[in-house]
Amino acid sequence: MKKVLVTASALLLVFCCTMCRKANTAAQQNDNNFDPRLSGGDATVFDISSGSFSNPYSDMGYWDAHIHDLGDKVFSQVFVAAPAPYYGGLGPAYNNTSCTNCHHNDGIGIPTVGQASSSLLMRISIPGADAHGGPNPAPGFGGQVQNVAVYGTQPEATVSIAYAEQVFSYFDGATASLRMPTYTLSGAYMPLPAGYMLSPRTAPPVFGLGLIENIPEATIQSFATANAAASGIIKGHTNYVYNPYTQKTELGRFGLKANTSSLLVQVATAFQQDMGITSYVQLKKSLYGQTQYATVIDTAGTDVADSILNAVTFYVRSLAVPARRDVTAPAVMRGEALFTQLNCSGCHIPTMYTGVNVTLPALSNQRIHPYTDLLVHDMGAGLADNRPDYQATGTEWRTTPLWGIGLLEKTNGTPYYLHDGRARTLEEAILWHGGEAQPSRDQFTKLSKTDRAAVVAFLQSL
Repeated sequence: MKKVLVTASALLLVFCCTMCRKANTAAQQNDNNFDPRLSGGDATVFDISSGSFSNPYSDMGYWDAHIHDLGDKVFSQVFVAAPAPYYGGLGPAYNNTSCTNCHHNDGIGIPTVGQASSSLLMRISIPGADAHGGPNPAPGFGGQVQNVAVYGTQPEATVSIAYAEQVFSYFDGATASLRMPTYTLSGAYMPLPAGYMLSPRTAPPVFGLGLIENIPEATIQSFATANAAASGIIKGHTNYVYNPYTQKTELGRFGLKANTSSLLVQVATAFQQDMGITSYVQLKKSLYGQTQYATVIDTAGTDVADSILNAVTFYVRSLAVPARRDVTAPAVMRGEALFTQLNCSGCHIPTMYTGVNVTLPALSNQRIHPYTDLLVHDMGAGLADNRPDYQATGTEWRTTPLWGIGLLEKTNGTPYYLHDGRARTLEEAILWHGGEAQPSRDQFTKLSKTDRAAVVAFLQSL
């Protein structure tokens, strides 16, 4: 009996260690024998639970851990309308009341609008460009439709979604159903401007962003240079955007069209546009200049302290990447080979190195596997929003990082894919690829059912 208990205890210890433990890259850095499971290098965590996206990277110092925890609390905090002693300043028009309501478990949300758990928002602009080459704000609506409002203020408009199912048939007779969304605005508080353009965006995961921020600009630019020199169809390019804090034009790497250059601006703009919360980076309310702005209660300073904005930025910067799983399973290995053979890796580049960062060793000089080139690519008419965003056209989107994609069902309950969550399965997401990805997508449709399943199994291992 004692032997049985010892064995059971040992098995439990092994299980716990594989659920959530830090990466160890020291040996592989020495002998060049890299562990394919370590998607984030030293910033990898072995966790397959619903909280797999919510772990800080390991060996964090006391003060960094304190700031990470503070940022975590604010990320989950519900904000309220002013005046309020704590966490005030919401609105007066907004999309949601907290970061985590959109980024469920630090991952994606659901592509609905008007609910607490909704994470789909609607960008809006009119033809032309602003003073910095970005989208031209729609008069009376700015750059984003705020569909909720505090008492005394009207929501800017109501967003409605309707889906039409389209049947796709494979060469072997199998079928898949794709849903095409149509978005409409109604109940606008003032007449909508002529020629307005809409772009739906579902909240993306926020883990691993510190590593992405630390990829050298020269690395990303080299991918674009290689595309321009090659004779193939893949012509992904960089998107240089305006940073309102530094007041400089910088390489875009965050956002679904690579329309933001830094995590600080990404977080500050989400506070401002999604919740109406001002900060030292975004000083003006999202309703500033609109007819309803007279209802805003003016308060001294900004809605969140500098330290709070910095803590939330550090929180998302320091979230670890979940490790790959089942890397030696035959179907996964077959799917990985097909992923390369179909040239999916032409845009979803598997491996790159981060730059040196003396303040954050876990993010410094790491061999990572994000499966992206951080460039914008023409994805065809089927996925087009027909709304330009700096140098990204109306058919172009940034290559989505694929790390962690196989855990979305765990973290979100029901997984959704692509920029607006229209795809309910990885297979559907592949079938929506067009434009520069059309040849790869067409080759996928000609694979046998077993090989198509292998490609999906590989993606689920990431």
